[in-house]
Formats: sequence, structure tokens, C-alpha cells
Amino acid sequence: MTSLDKPTEDTTVKHPTAEDIAAADARAVTEAALFEAFGGIRGMVETVVPGLVFVTIFTINKNLHMSAIAALAVSLVLVVVRLAMKDTVKHAFSGVFGVAFGVVFAMMTGNAKAFYLPGMLYTLGLALAYIVTTLCGVPLIGLILGPVFKENLSWRTRNPGRKKAYAKASWAWGLILLAKCAILFPLYWWADTAQLGWVLVALKIPPFLLAVWLTWVFLAKAPAPIDVFAEMEAEEKAAEEKAAAEASESAAEVGGRHRRDG
Repeated sequence: MTSLDKPTEDTTVKHPTAEDIAAADARAVTEAALFEAFGGIRGMVETVVPGLVFVTIFTINKNLHMSAIAALAVSLVLVVVRLAMKDTVKHAFSGVFGVAFGVVFAMMTGNAKAFYLPGMLYTLGLALAYIVTTLCGVPLIGLILGPVFKENLSWRTRNPGRKKAYAKASWAWGLILLAKCAILFPLYWWADTAQLGWVLVALKIPPFLLAVWLTWVFLAKAPAPIDVFAEMEAEEKAAEEKAAAEASESAAEVGGRHRRDG
């Protein structure tokens, strides 16, 4: 085979197009926003650890008071660590409130399973909130992520593709949480405290990760968010420049009149 017969290799380098760069930027922004809104790995750990401590201690010694106090103490430690690191404490604080309500329910009823009831009711209420708000045309995930993306509620009227993505994500969250409730509430009546606790721990992260992943999939394909804060800053700057130009013109006119009068 001669050199002319040999197939030539394509050595051209394919540079990313503007669309590829924009898509990559959109994915990166979406990932960062989801990480911020839902707390990332650390936030997941903070939601799992108190319940894990409770069910572990209760499984070992069946002592409701010791289990409840230990779970509450762990939640408080997580908040203190956040404060010491000058980090956001919203996820840790939500964990403290959830554990505190569980402790109150368990202590008041004397039933260790009641420790899990507030969290289960919250999950059910959240599932219904996702579904109802989506049916009303204001999907909850959009209300949560809108400020994070600096778009606020602009997606409702100015970005229909993004509103559709938020609706899909909210449906995903609602249905996943409802499925979780469909497993947990029968167990609340049929299983003992330890069995319910371990199932709760096992179902803490996987459904959450599935919902976050689906949200990322929907939003990564959606139109880019409208940065309303940047728009407001641009409007303010334009107004300032216009006012300065008018002031300059006014000063020039006054100076011209003085020269003519002189």
C-alpha cells in the first residue's frame, strides 16, 4: 500500500463551541445551587446521624431517655461545630428542631416510636406541598431554588421552559416522598421501634439523592435562569448615568446662558 492509499488520521482538535461552554456553565451553576440549597454531603450526614444514634442506643439497651438525650446532644454538637467554623447552620438547626420535636413526642407518650412521628409527618406534609404547589402553578422547588439562582420568581412569567423544569422536579420530589411515606407509616403501626428506626435510617439518603439527581437532570436541560439582581443593578447604573448626563446638560445650558448674558 502506497502512502496515497493509507487512510489519513484526523488530527484536527475539536474546540468546544459557545453552546458547549454555555451548557457546561449551566450544569456547574445547577450543581452548585443544589449543593447550597440541600446542604451537600455534610447536610445529609447531619440529618442522618441523630436518628442513627437514637436507634443504635435504643437497639442496645431499650432506654428511651438515654437514646433521646444522646440524639439531641449530637444535634446540638453539630450546630456548635457549624458555629465554630462560621458556616451556615440552617441544616444543622433544622436537625435540632426535628430531633427536639421527636424527643418531646416520645417523652410525652412514653412510646419510643413517637420519636420518629414528627419527621414522618413533616415528610408527608412536604410531599403534599410539592404536589399542591405544582398543581397551583407555583412549584415548590422553584420557590426554593429561585433565590439561589438569583432569578427569584422570574421563571413564572418570563422563562416558561424553566418553569416546566421546576414543575417536573417538584413532581419528582412529591412522588418520591409519598413513596417513602407509603413504606414508613405502615411500619409505624406494625414494626417495633428498632425495626422502624433502621428502616428510617436506610431510607434517609437514597430517596433524597434520587430526587436531587432528577432535579439536576431537569434543570440542566432547562433554559438558563434570568439573573434579576444583575438586571436591577444594570437598571440602577443606567438611571445614574442618565441622571449624570442630564445634570451635565443642565450645567452646560446654564453656563451658555451666563456667557450670552455676559
